[in-house]
Amino acid sequence: MSVNWTSKLGFVLSAAGSAIGLGAIWKFPYTAGTNGGAVFFLIFLMFTIIVGVPVLLAEFFIGRKTNKNPIDALTQIAPNPAWAWIGRLGMASCFFLLSFYSVVGGWVFTYVWHALSGTITPTTDFAALFGDTIANPMLALGFQAAFMLVTVWVVQNGISSGIERANKYLMPVLFIMFLLLAARSLTLPNAMEGVKFLLKPDFSAITPNTWLTALGQAFFALSLGVSTMMTYASYLDNKQDLFRSANSIMWLNMLVSLLAGLVIFPAVFAFDFKPDSGPGLIFIVLPAVFQKMPFGTLLFAVFMILVALATLTSAFSMLETAISYFVQHRPQARRRISWLAGIAIFIVGIPSALSFGLMGDFKIIGKTVFDLWDYLITSWIMPLSSLAVCVLVAWVLQRDAVIAHMREGSNLPPIVAVVWRNMLRYAAPIAILLVFANTLGWI
Repeated sequence: MSVNWTSKLGFVLSAAGSAIGLGAIWKFPYTAGTNGGAVFFLIFLMFTIIVGVPVLLAEFFIGRKTNKNPIDALTQIAPNPAWAWIGRLGMASCFFLLSFYSVVGGWVFTYVWHALSGTITPTTDFAALFGDTIANPMLALGFQAAFMLVTVWVVQNGISSGIERANKYLMPVLFIMFLLLAARSLTLPNAMEGVKFLLKPDFSAITPNTWLTALGQAFFALSLGVSTMMTYASYLDNKQDLFRSANSIMWLNMLVSLLAGLVIFPAVFAFDFKPDSGPGLIFIVLPAVFQKMPFGTLLFAVFMILVALATLTSAFSMLETAISYFVQHRPQARRRISWLAGIAIFIVGIPSALSFGLMGDFKIIGKTVFDLWDYLITSWIMPLSSLAVCVLVAWVLQRDAVIAHMREGSNLPPIVAVVWRNMLRYAAPIAILLVFANTLGWI
């Protein structure tokens, strides 16, 4: 099996799949819905360009420069091997992140089953259904296991035969199905109110929290801070234009976020629901919205299949990162390592899956196991790791060598690499520190 990407498109689609995940389809709509819609989208786009993309390129630089897993890459590239802690932390984070991310993936699988099995009807109490779904240990563990089985089955086949091949099919299907659903949503009565909410900024809706939440979404949306992009870039050769790749990934992520909004908000406004329903938007509000449409149950099943596809493409990158060190040292054992890691991740994820039922009363520092892992990784590890990458690439490593490597495979003017490094040096660290401080409640 090949250990490298076989095409530039395969890399871009796979990296975009890693970034899109639940961030674009689940988190973006409800975050935009609670923060002013279009004005949030505009600020999110701005921060993605000036903060997210520079950090993304820094991870690409480390991965492609060394062609090694995060631990070995940072050991090789940094002047002091102590910097390898970023790679160790990233790989460990992906392991634990996937342990509770697979729980949400299991919920998505469950809702596909609900829609196809006839559980969802116009008279369903969707709040009660969601509560019962996440509290039922058999459903939670069974569909979490199914999600991990699919993830391992793809990753065990390697980069070109597994992850790249899957993304080459999944990503186009995702876009086509989204376009069809968006077209249906836009034909609903009063749909233009939802379009205005998403695309016509109301600057009076801006608050300090809007800026900081948009900054955090930009950070989360590109799958930064857990070494996934570093890992994917390690399978590249120097012919790949990193700047164009990062630009394509960013716009694909924005396109899916936009399409998700065009599916959800016109439908929400058409049937007089509220856009600021929070994290339950997909699992509680949307099923009710779709039930108002002709063939609503089928359309909702299609939408949840889309969410499942996007969730899987992110899971592939997490598992690949978690096993990358072991696979690169023992490539002949990839299948066995993939299955052992998948089983271990499932076992570690059991308390997270039971956090809304049998283990709901078990808490550490006031948080369930699910919430604790989420808090530690998204509030601490992701911003601190990304900040460390900024410092290493923009402040510690030799300027000319960094810029020279970034220009390999690119025909863009040299000033592009210089501007990128300066953004990584100043704008990105300041923004990351602001997100970190806001998340912790310091501002």
